[in-house]
Amino acid sequence: MPIDAAKALAAEPRTEEITWGHKDVQLYHLGIGAGVPATDPDELRYTLESRLHVLPSFATVAGAGAPGVIAGLSMPGVDVDLARVLHGGQSLTLHRPLPVEGTATATSRIAAVYDKGKAAVLVMRTDVADADGPLWTDDAQIHVRGEGGWGGDRGPSARREAPAGPPELTVERTIREDQALLYRLSGDWNPLHADPEFAELGGFERPVLHGLCTYGMTLKAVVDTLLGGDVTRVRGYATRFAGVVYPGETLRIRMWRGSGEGRGTTGEGREAHGEVRVAVSALDRDDAPVLADTTVEHF
Repeated sequence: MPIDAAKALAAEPRTEEITWGHKDVQLYHLGIGAGVPATDPDELRYTLESRLHVLPSFATVAGAGAPGVIAGLSMPGVDVDLARVLHGGQSLTLHRPLPVEGTATATSRIAAVYDKGKAAVLVMRTDVADADGPLWTDDAQIHVRGEGGWGGDRGPSARREAPAGPPELTVERTIREDQALLYRLSGDWNPLHADPEFAELGGFERPVLHGLCTYGMTLKAVVDTLLGGDVTRVRGYATRFAGVVYPGETLRIRMWRGSGEGRGTTGEGREAHGEVRVAVSALDRDDAPVLADTTVEHF
């Protein structure tokens, strides 16, 4: 079997040093659509170095996206066909606010291998810490078609019941035609997001937007509205990738404010006391689902 679950779970963690600076943060923010209108004070928090705040989803590209999903596919015990691989979900836990500039150690390992019958799911966990202690923990769920069925643990379900009632807030965010080209400069060079011929080979009518770009756009929408623009209020963020997005389309982002399920504290001692449930769809394609089972835990 191409995936040896026992070997993957027993493998030694991989450690590497990552660095980032204000230009990396600014480029990421521009890649997820920040800076419109360019002189808006709320947008300058994302684009002007003298006022810069770091959106927590920047963690997914810090150090040019290393180690990332592809690194998970090169771990011991994992030998799969890239054509069968999907980025199934992403979750992020913040231990404290991200600094504008930093040097940190990223330690990555396969934290779980689940047998979903017709597919396998690998959980690639990365813990990042700097000289002052833990910064964030990042889980990427890697869905590998055709690699299940060995009788292993099915793992927890990521599905949640839909929020009750109408959303508290609905916003729309239009994706620029060149947005995937800009976002990929933060480290994801997969030609699926730029090369029409490669996209066609993958079964798409044209290049698609990075799922993690939609992930960042969605978090920014939640922070800018229900969290008052305060990036430090985010404690955790999780989603399941449910469909593709094409540059030029418009995202419809629905938000429900909840009381939160489960409380926790960070290294700063602040208690998470709520969550926002989110559903994201493609307005141009009859509200086709894009992100599902999405939650933002906050202070």
